[in-house]
Amino acid sequence: MDALRLWIGGPSSRRLMLTSLEAILQRVPPADAISENVFQLAVGTSFNRDAFMDFIARTGYTEEGVADDPGELAVRDCVIDIYPAGAPGPMRIVLDENDNILELHGFDRLSQRTESSLEHVSIGPASEVIKGGDASQDAGPSASTIENLLIRQYDLMPSVFDLLGDTTLILGQGINQRLEHYLDIIDDAQQAHIDFGVADAASRQSLYLDRGEWDEQTGHMRLGTLKVDDGEELPTKPYDADYRKSITRFAQDALQEHKKVLIAGNGKRAEALYRRLEKGADAPNGTVGRWDDVLRATPGSLMKIASNLQEGFLDTSEGIVVVAAPDAPMADTNSHQLLTEPELRIGDVVVHEDHGIGVLKDLETILVENVARDAARLQYRDGDSILVTMREFDKLWRYGSEPDAVSLDRLHTEAWSKKSQKIAQDIVSTARHLSKIAKQRQSSQAQTFIPPRTQFAAFTRRFPFAETRDQSKAINDVLSDLASGKEMNRLVCGDVGFGKTEVALRAAAAVALSGGQVAVIAPTTVLARQHFQTFQQRFEGTDVSVGMMSRLVKPAESKQTKAALAEGKIGVIVATQAIFAKDVRFARLGLLIVDEEHRFGLKEKSAMNRLAPSLHTLMMSATPIPRTLQSAMVGVQEVSLLTTPPSRRRPVRTSLAAFDRASMRTGLMREHRRGGQSFVVVPRIEDIEGVETILKNIAPELSVKVAHGRMPAAKIDETIVGFAGGDGDVLLATNIIENGLDVPRANTMFIWHPERFGLAQLHQLRGRVGRSGAQGRATLLLEEGADLGEDALSRLSTLVESDRLGSGLAISVRDLDLRGGGDIAGDDQAGHMRVIGVGLYQKLLAGAVAELGKKSSPFPQQTILQLDTAATIPANYVSDPATRLNLYAKLSRASSLLEIDDLKEEFEDRFGELPSEVLTLLRTSRVQLSAARLGISKLEAGPKALALTFTPKTPAKVLAQLTKKAGAVRRDDRLIFQVSSGTGEKQLEQFEQILAKANTSTR
Repeated sequence: MDALRLWIGGPSSRRLMLTSLEAILQRVPPADAISENVFQLAVGTSFNRDAFMDFIARTGYTEEGVADDPGELAVRDCVIDIYPAGAPGPMRIVLDENDNILELHGFDRLSQRTESSLEHVSIGPASEVIKGGDASQDAGPSASTIENLLIRQYDLMPSVFDLLGDTTLILGQGINQRLEHYLDIIDDAQQAHIDFGVADAASRQSLYLDRGEWDEQTGHMRLGTLKVDDGEELPTKPYDADYRKSITRFAQDALQEHKKVLIAGNGKRAEALYRRLEKGADAPNGTVGRWDDVLRATPGSLMKIASNLQEGFLDTSEGIVVVAAPDAPMADTNSHQLLTEPELRIGDVVVHEDHGIGVLKDLETILVENVARDAARLQYRDGDSILVTMREFDKLWRYGSEPDAVSLDRLHTEAWSKKSQKIAQDIVSTARHLSKIAKQRQSSQAQTFIPPRTQFAAFTRRFPFAETRDQSKAINDVLSDLASGKEMNRLVCGDVGFGKTEVALRAAAAVALSGGQVAVIAPTTVLARQHFQTFQQRFEGTDVSVGMMSRLVKPAESKQTKAALAEGKIGVIVATQAIFAKDVRFARLGLLIVDEEHRFGLKEKSAMNRLAPSLHTLMMSATPIPRTLQSAMVGVQEVSLLTTPPSRRRPVRTSLAAFDRASMRTGLMREHRRGGQSFVVVPRIEDIEGVETILKNIAPELSVKVAHGRMPAAKIDETIVGFAGGDGDVLLATNIIENGLDVPRANTMFIWHPERFGLAQLHQLRGRVGRSGAQGRATLLLEEGADLGEDALSRLSTLVESDRLGSGLAISVRDLDLRGGGDIAGDDQAGHMRVIGVGLYQKLLAGAVAELGKKSSPFPQQTILQLDTAATIPANYVSDPATRLNLYAKLSRASSLLEIDDLKEEFEDRFGELPSEVLTLLRTSRVQLSAARLGISKLEAGPKALALTFTPKTPAKVLAQLTKKAGAVRRDDRLIFQVSSGTGEKQLEQFEQILAKANTSTR
């Protein structure tokens, strides 16, 4: 829609539109609906709030607390955030008191912080169904009725060709074959709706072009050609570990071969690369402004151009090397930061450190001694509730479960106190256990593995793809661990298809090429067989022998494999749990690699630890189990996160729909016609017979294969591996296929009764499709009219919403919320996290670990500050209660003055000029943090004096400084300052002065 609007309203020359065949076959709203429904904004102009809100209501935008997805809007008095549907990111409108536009900014959807400044913005519709007249009278479009709504809304819908006008059409290679494929799908879908009882399907206006309309439309257009055969990728990427050196050498070689080299960038990185190459260039031409200038340049020229190009390329026909030099590589991601506590939301189950588990009902403004303060209302069992003021927000933690699944605590009883005391004692015991493990790892010596450079480089070159930035970092971290002489214990957490296997291969090569043995353990025979084939292929041509061990290996062959392992003749063994047999011996086992870590229990992991002393361990998972995730959260286990998707990989589009025979046939036949395969997954073996009957009825021309756990192991293996090799159109299976199965041609999946699967299971299943670069689709099929519980709906909604690439870790954290984390030191998956929640458990455990290590706690005790002044976030400044609540929580948990300064910038950036109440709030937070650092537990202000309560942690020289130079009188554990404190503002200022004097004594 936005692209068509720009085309219609733009200049008639120098226009280029890139689109897909699938998009251009679909009809669109009339030209006037596209061109007239746009809202223009410019800095310095007046903002018509009523017209803007009417536009928002008519064009499909939804108002939310935070605008972080396309089509969302967050309205505050002087700041409006909106994510325009056709924009690369959200934008912020900053207004003055007279509703004039002061600033327009682009901001980051995750951090909500400003990234760029804009002078003018055009906002287009968020929906193709644009309402007319009174927008409130129409129901919003839903995914299941969008086609009906479009046809009902517009009498006649033009084609994209009608709107393009007189222009040249360039069709990509193989377009005719793909056109036939899509037209067949359209015909088949329409026929299926007729066959399976959709009323009046034939007489309705079609949303898509048919064969005759395509021929007629394209027959009137000029056809052009585009040469795409002469382009190649460069051998290295801007975020590869050794990019600077390798790209410099590559460009120098290109110049010596009299190729033209163009450096594309906007900052210091591009300039530095140009200067390095300039010294050896025959003809440095300096800056160019157009591609035509590059074409006209003499061979061997070195040029630079201002550009935001992210990756370079090689034009072989023109002899041009284009090198991308983005100014700054992406910020290195801190693994533990990605594993932090999720934000609170109204309606969440929370745990208060003093009162136990309740439900966060609302954020209210109350009067305390005639001073307005925000307070969170928590509801407990039997409807009892309490108000928690902002000063206690640091005691509030997300419990991590749904309200209906939780037993709330009772107020005014000793039950919570006794329970929490017992858990605190157990956590200290767990902390001792973890500290012991950490000390053993630090003190224990492990074999050092540094692979021979030439052989390892040859092995690396066999990787047929470019490494992602995260892969490069993970590989380097693993190699450093193996060379350190200390025992490696690393988790590689990456979404399905993000390259964990290559990290494992490099680790295995480093050890095996250095003379050590490697054990690769997978949870299923199918996955073990696929890994065996992968490892065998990559180690071909080396001196390393690869073996396999599973229940499907014949006894005689298994006996030979065990003997070869014991003699050291096998360098890499790929196995299932069969490797834990008592008669398995290794000559020099140095590395254990565990794939799909979340599929193994604690007993199996204990067996892994007994395979060899001082064993390097590398675990891999897209969705690590809560126990492992929590180990990473408290820093016991090293973590490498693979969050960058491989090039050309697209997220699997996930939808939730009621079962419909016509739609299911359309999806299966669409996949079949493009040469692909489909999965149909059921939760129970008992479901297979009925679903198989349905499949044969709706798509009799497709070959359906079946796999489930009651089949003989050899038959399961034969069926699944055969399907991966292309035998069959549809695989009907239970969740037996969820682990690591690689079927390159499979791009469509239907999941029957998805509410019966776990969240991590659904994500793993979804990851089986779309692995080859084609668009993958997963449809969660509900029984028509099914009444799902809130927990099931929440789980399924999480999966549908998390359909971006790399969402596995987010889903795992959400699963941790829903299930509880388990006892790290024991075998109880519910564990203490089930009782007190993830956030509080993490705080207590991290504090206990820090205390045992004689380090300062990452969660210091907050100083109580009693003042007669309003220190709040006004509702007319930040209207969304959940956003206010989380801002309070951020302030209460700030551990440095720098964090408070950052929060001040965030307030101003997101919500506009700071009101006096927020300025006071930030000042009180600084005072509390400064006092806490000095061991001061309370600051109190009265009409005639100020009081400071100190603790044994307060330095003696601080007390001496305040007694001698600030005139304080010491009474037991308090210092009294005889001053006329006056207003709350004056009290705050006096405390700031006292703490400033106290801090001078500590420097």
